[in-house]
Amino acid sequence: MLDIIIIGGGPIGLACGLQAQKAGYSFVILEKGTLVNSLYNYPTTMTFFSTSEKLEIGGYPFTTTHPKPNRADALEYYRRIAIAKELPLKLFEEVLDVKRIDELYTVSTTKSVYKAKYIIVATGFYDICVNLNIPGEDLPKVRHYYQDPHFYTLQKVVVVGASNSSVDVALETYRKGAEVTMVVRGSEIGSRVKYWVRPDIINRIKEGSIKAYFNSSLKAIRETEVDIETPDGTVTIPNDYVMAMTGYKPNFDFLKKIGIKLSDDGKFIPSYHPDTMETNLPGVYLAGVVVGGMDTHLWFIENSRIHAEMILQSIQQKEQL
Repeated sequence: MLDIIIIGGGPIGLACGLQAQKAGYSFVILEKGTLVNSLYNYPTTMTFFSTSEKLEIGGYPFTTTHPKPNRADALEYYRRIAIAKELPLKLFEEVLDVKRIDELYTVSTTKSVYKAKYIIVATGFYDICVNLNIPGEDLPKVRHYYQDPHFYTLQKVVVVGASNSSVDVALETYRKGAEVTMVVRGSEIGSRVKYWVRPDIINRIKEGSIKAYFNSSLKAIRETEVDIETPDGTVTIPNDYVMAMTGYKPNFDFLKKIGIKLSDDGKFIPSYHPDTMETNLPGVYLAGVVVGGMDTHLWFIENSRIHAEMILQSIQQKEQL
């Protein structure tokens, strides 16, 4: 039997592990993919909005030669911490269910069964995409994740959205020779787009290098073309690939399955105490962006890493009773 089981091996899951280790508890970190799986699946060229010190966990310095760290920097930083601190990680082991039996939690995975007094859910939100729910979305040419721009050289690419990910895809594929068209639901490029990137995309659109349809939505996708609903009517354009950068969401089905209550206002915010991060299930805690429900833009590594300290403080207080 363990004291704590941490579900999720991302930066916040690792931060929780470091706090548990510091407090002397026995624990394991269960991750369904590789170490910091979401970061690994970020675009290869991705640069963080945050500076390196805001991505630090456990008090360990994150040193880079760049003003803002990139994906490779982050992977190296978190990997070095996990290995140096010998955190008990179980990678490529997905949690299937969590049940409470006789005041202990039994966690069943694809490889084993574990028991613990406390559970920390730090599963993030990057594994499930928000669908467009339009005809043709299931075609192989439709992508909700983006790795590298070279693949799209000389291709006709439609980018859906106007957030950081959408803008990065549009600019990077354009600069590798793609013919890029953006489809934006609002009237302008998102206000939260990285400040050093936003002028770039606005100028590329203004000069006509990248075509943009504002106040518009993708209506249908076919093998060689797409339909765009615009204020002036439906426009059909030739197309090779659709990059649906429509966002991602936590695994709500998993949260509900294990008994965590979600709000019924469409945001699906899980039930938790803001001072302890404990959910409606005694001894089950949430850490990281998963606490925000559909409001995934409210929580980041820099403002949720404190959850690790809050949770371990709560567990220590329980143990002293």
